[in-house]
Amino acid sequence: MAMTCNQTTLQQAKAQGFTLIELIMVIVILGILSAFALPKFADFTGDAESSSIEGAKGTVRSASAIAHAACLATDNCNASAATSNVTLEGVSVAMVYGYPSVAGIQDASALDGYALTVDGTDLIVSINTSDGSPCFTYSQATQTGTNPISAPTISAVATFDSANTECN
Repeated sequence: MAMTCNQTTLQQAKAQGFTLIELIMVIVILGILSAFALPKFADFTGDAESSSIEGAKGTVRSASAIAHAACLATDNCNASAATSNVTLEGVSVAMVYGYPSVAGIQDASALDGYALTVDGTDLIVSINTSDGSPCFTYSQATQTGTNPISAPTISAVATFDSANTECN
């Protein structure tokens, strides 16, 4: 049986679209791909916390250097004195051996929104005080006996331990 010109054109017109099964398969494949890809791109909390604590660490480092420079530039701040004060933009910063003390670095850096924990001559700066939270430690300047004064140290970014008392 020979086809007419109209029947051939009608069959070609039907063959131009997608079938329902093809469309469903594409949707299923996209769903499977998004189930694996979405979690990889959706959780940026850890990256944001790490970046934030790195910024706070830079702030503390800069505040310490600026306060130390101001201390050296003024006549009333003797770097060999155990304690003194320096004024930065109207804020009195407590100094120890020419560098900010734990209380002084809190005033100089003005770290609002961070959890600050004082542990003797150390200041622990963190996002929060829970296990695994990123943190770093500022240890104020010290002098032992007749040994030279050691400048303050700022630890690398670490995380709180399971007891939530140390930044390891």
